[in-house]
Formats: sequence, C-alpha cells, structure tokens
Amino acid sequence: MSRKQQLSRPGSDLGTDDTGCPILHVDMDAFYASVELRERPELKGVPVIIGDPGARGVVLSATYEARRFGVHSAMPMTRARRLCPQAVVIPPSRRKYSEVSRGIMEIFGTFTPEVEPIASDEAFLDVGGARKRLGPPAAIAAMIRERVAREHGITCSVGVASSKFVAKLASQHCKPDGLLVVPVDKVVDFLHPLPVGALWGVGERTERSLVRFGVKTVGDLARIPVATLQRELGQAAGAHLAALAWGRDERPVQPHVPDKSIGAEETFATDVGDPVEIRRELLRLSERVAARLREGGHVGRTVSVKLRRADFTTISRSRTLREPTDVAQVLYTTACDLYAAAGLEEVRLRLVGVRVENLSPAGEATRQLSLGERETGRREAEQAMDKAIRRFGRNAVLPASLVRPPFDGMDP
Repeated sequence: MSRKQQLSRPGSDLGTDDTGCPILHVDMDAFYASVELRERPELKGVPVIIGDPGARGVVLSATYEARRFGVHSAMPMTRARRLCPQAVVIPPSRRKYSEVSRGIMEIFGTFTPEVEPIASDEAFLDVGGARKRLGPPAAIAAMIRERVAREHGITCSVGVASSKFVAKLASQHCKPDGLLVVPVDKVVDFLHPLPVGALWGVGERTERSLVRFGVKTVGDLARIPVATLQRELGQAAGAHLAALAWGRDERPVQPHVPDKSIGAEETFATDVGDPVEIRRELLRLSERVAARLREGGHVGRTVSVKLRRADFTTISRSRTLREPTDVAQVLYTTACDLYAAAGLEEVRLRLVGVRVENLSPAGEATRQLSLGERETGRREAEQAMDKAIRRFGRNAVLPASLVRPPFDGMDP
C-alpha cells in the first residue's frame, strides 16, 4: 500500500470544536474510479482498477475494494493484476474526469474565492471569510460534501483544521466519505502518534534513516532538538520538520496559483526505435500541450523533451525560445530538434514527453508568428481546431501525419 494509505483512522475523541479552524482540505474518494462507477453501478463493491490495461500501463485509480489487496495509484498494471486478479480493469476517460473536476471546483468557488486546487480531485479552501454567511467551517464542509454527492454522484472526504498540513492529514484519516475536525488544542494529540512518514518532506529514504535512529512517530521527532535535526538533515529541512511535528504550518491558501509548466508524455506499448514513429508521437504530444496552453490562457518560452531508453535511463533536453508561444508547430519543431541533438535517433525508446515552462499570460504582446506566417496563420488554424475538438471530440481534427492509413492494424 502507499504511505498515504497506511495512515490509521483515528478515534472520535478529538471533539468537534472548529474554532480557529478555517482551512479545509477536500479530497474526492477514489476519484476516477468513482466517476466510472456512476455509469456502472453494478460494479459497486467489486474491486475496480482504472488504467491502461496494456503491459506498460499503470494504475490511475482503484476502488477501496481493490486497495485492500495492495493496489494503489502509479503501480504497474501487471503488478496490480497479480495482486488482485479478480479486479475489473477500465481504461481511463480523461475528458470525463476533467469535466467532473471543473464542476467540483466550481462548487468550491460558490463557498469561498479562497480555493487552491492541488490536483484535479482535491483542493484547499480557506472559509474564514464565509463564516458570517454560511456558518462555522465544519458546517460548510458538510454542505460541500452534500453538494458534491448530489450534483456529481461521488463522495469526498474533508479535513477541517487550523493549517493546510493538518487539514490534509485529517482528510486522509477520515476516508472514505468522511469529515474530521482537528481542534486547535488537539493538534499535538492528533499528530504525535502518527508514523514519522506522515510529515511532508519525509520521503521513504528519510523515513528509513529516521527509523534507524529510533524515530518512528511524529512525537519521537518532536522531542529531538531542532539543532540536532538541522545537523542531520540540513538547516532548512530540519527546521521545516521540527515545525510540522508541532503542527506549525504558516502557509496560506493561495488561490489561482499559476501553472509552472504544462506537459504530456506517452509510454509506448513496446519500445520504439523508428525515428519516424517517435517524431509522430512528438507531434501528437505537442498538439496536446499546445491545446492545454491555449485552454489555460498561457504561452511559454522554454520547451523540453523527455526521452527514456528501454533500460529506463532518462535524458532531458530543453531550449528557450526568443518569443513565447502556444503554437503546436513551434513546439513540435523544437522538440524534434532536441530529439536529434540528444543523439538517440538510433536508440529504442520506452517513453517520450514534451513540456513547456517559463509560462506567462497569453496576449497580443506575447503572440508569436510561427515560422514567418501571417497573424491569420498557424495559431488561428489551431484555435479553429480547438473549437472543432470541443464540439466533436479529440479525433475530429488531426494533422495529416497523425492520420493512419486504412488496414494498418488500427481500429477504424
């Protein structure tokens, strides 16, 4: 099981006093699986795994029935099937998940403008300013859970606390379909029995090192002098963990945090050594990234490619453009140049990826003309493609090089 799933569920002796607890962490329960089960209710209570069923596939989500067998997200599908051979495997429907995610975030926004999404299925909310209008934080959390269930047919768990760190832990502890308040005066009682791996910043390697020193729980860590932690873990990490061990987390909820980068990658079903096929995939990924840039109102200057060999060695190359762009053709041309410069055109690859960083808001000042085209050229054509795709689906409009000829082994 993942470290997140190993956290035990606390008792009900913390109380319900939410005074001074304006922070909520709302987390959907087995989000992708729950969305799929809305349309297949006959699978409720059955182990279900969401992910690419191919040999190279990974688990995107799993119902709690499958998790009891040790299945968790990011696990190779082959291992998940060995652990739970009776599970029903459903290929992901990402457009469906995106639509539900947008609806959920819209619900959050009706309660407070202070919403910080941290994934498609979870967010922090600061409801301190909504108390007069809607009531105390625990009541607001209950209303959010009811709205999500009523409007989208899925459940969520909500942690209510004085800080983001404690609220996130609380939501994990009341899963699935729960609500947990951690009163201000019970934060230490809540934290100190937890395994030290529950602290943000304690990865598996750090956890193993701490356990070797006899530090097994958050309480064990809290009793170590800060200077000792800083000497062993470094100044910043030592101070950070010492503060978290006592429930101190001063970070505010940050609404509308801009994307730092936008990317997409693909793991091939079998290793690919044909440069033509790899460039086709780079084009497909460039189209996907450019569409996401335009959808989010971004342009970016730094383009990078990720190239993973069959032996899992990963090479990354990047280039910063003279002008920011959201044009797929520019991304593709740059990605191909980086692929060639990496010297891997005769090497079999397992995975390729395209990413754009150094983002800024799209606008007239940052609009780039691709390869000397007029303003009514490539960018406007891709915007027209966006509209067609939104109306008719992802495969409604494709570059000619991505349209496979008939009878090539692909489904029509």
